[in-house]
Amino acid sequence: MGSGLFLFALLLCLSAASLWTVRAEDPYLFFTWKVTYGTISPLGVPQQGILINGEFPGPNINSTTNNNVVVNIFNHLDEPFLIHWSGIQHRKNCWQDGLPGTTCPIPAGTNFTYHFQVKDQIGSFFYYPSTAMHRAAGGFGGLRINSRLLIPVPYADPEDDYTVLIGDWYTKSHTALKQLLDSGRTLARPDGILINGKNAKGDGSDEPLFTMKPEKTYKYRICNVGLRTSLNFRIQNHPMKLVEMEGSHVVQNDYQSLDVHVGQCFSVLVTANQEPRDYYMVASTRFMKTIHMSKAIIRYTNGKGPASSDLPEAPMGWAWSLNQFRTFRWNLTASAARPNPQGSFRYGSINITRTIKLVNSFGNVDGKLRYAINGVSHVETETPLKLAEYFKVPEKVFKYDMITDEGLPEGSTTITVAPNVLNATYRNFVEIIFENHEKRLQSWHLNGYSFFAVAIEPGKWSPEKRTNYNLLDAVSRHTIQVFPKSWAAILLTFDNCGMWNLRSELTENRYLGQQLYVSVLSPALSLRDEYNIPDRTLLCGVVKGMPLPKPYTI
Repeated sequence: MGSGLFLFALLLCLSAASLWTVRAEDPYLFFTWKVTYGTISPLGVPQQGILINGEFPGPNINSTTNNNVVVNIFNHLDEPFLIHWSGIQHRKNCWQDGLPGTTCPIPAGTNFTYHFQVKDQIGSFFYYPSTAMHRAAGGFGGLRINSRLLIPVPYADPEDDYTVLIGDWYTKSHTALKQLLDSGRTLARPDGILINGKNAKGDGSDEPLFTMKPEKTYKYRICNVGLRTSLNFRIQNHPMKLVEMEGSHVVQNDYQSLDVHVGQCFSVLVTANQEPRDYYMVASTRFMKTIHMSKAIIRYTNGKGPASSDLPEAPMGWAWSLNQFRTFRWNLTASAARPNPQGSFRYGSINITRTIKLVNSFGNVDGKLRYAINGVSHVETETPLKLAEYFKVPEKVFKYDMITDEGLPEGSTTITVAPNVLNATYRNFVEIIFENHEKRLQSWHLNGYSFFAVAIEPGKWSPEKRTNYNLLDAVSRHTIQVFPKSWAAILLTFDNCGMWNLRSELTENRYLGQQLYVSVLSPALSLRDEYNIPDRTLLCGVVKGMPLPKPYTI
């Protein structure tokens, strides 16, 4: 071959290789969902439910780290609708978060396509409707992110992988519950508990929810998708080995039961090493005078008998739950979404640049019940907050920093009803303190991030309490409970640009104002830090019809 011909062939090969590199993308998963009303009777009472492709609960999303997930949602309801992907961080892309503060709701009779990447995440999560009180009617489902094959997992592959969605349930319709809250009243106690949308009758007619082969080990992903109630989960005669929590591998301890607070997800391993028969999994209410319980059957494939009616008892009191929280530890040697061990990030040695103290409260405003954070009760706006900020008209929609970092002044009962947006400095390492002065447990969630849950203690927080922080192996997660008359502390870096919701996971509290948004902007306004508004984004409110701002560039 002549030198000219050889050089030409070499250039062709290099060009092809370059083209392959440019075009290579992480795999795509495509879903088409039709959201409709349908009659369901999970507690034996016919009621209007929200179905996805005719299913209640909705379909499971089974993804792998870095997959691109594309979900085309057709809204066949008679009102606007949104889906939120709880725990998915949407790096640089809050446009896909599916909350009223970031996204215009999907109008009735139309469709909208979510496109997000489960970037550098593993673990157990769920999705649910974020508009009105739709979550009380269904529309929720499991979302799992499996590890890539090249990343070692700190346990053997299970025989199968099951999603368990537990939660409280009301027989009133979502519209009736919304009317209750809009009128200034509180929700009553729930009517029951569901496991994957059902409750076993226990009369011998129940079909198994799951099956297990003898001597095989199974993975159960347990999420509390309810509205307000902490639940205890357990399986007859079977200890559960906790292996993952909200996207982090944890030190593997065995538990007879687990308290799962609203919005939280745990993954456990269960081995079928008992007498071959049926067994009940049980979810029951915690911290309530009236105990509601739900059961579901696990059947051994070679089983020869019904489940025993002797159910394992739930623990009593919240001190037990606090002590269980203190046993949760980050697995420092395991790799999560990336090859490097989780413990290679030494969060305990980073200097805190800002402390934000958040105190929850409630009271009446104009004769109606409202919940607040540091004295401000959030209201949704016609224009999503992120759109107002991106189009550079925030002053037409909200004011930044309506609250201070110091919490609620002693004895203050004043509540201001307004959009609640906190300004945060990009890449600052912050400490957030949640103080709960009330007699009811709280559960808090932060979108767009994982944080280190370094402490939960009774009483009130003071700087001296930092000596009690776990600065070595606190679990990195996105939800934390705060017990009555107690406080909790979390640490994180605000390194994900966007408009991110921090909220009470108790739906009544969230709906009536106990939430805020954290605005994280990069001074560079660069594509390295945040994506531009996607094509075909729904526009509403004051930005509808406005020309698009100049796009970010590298």
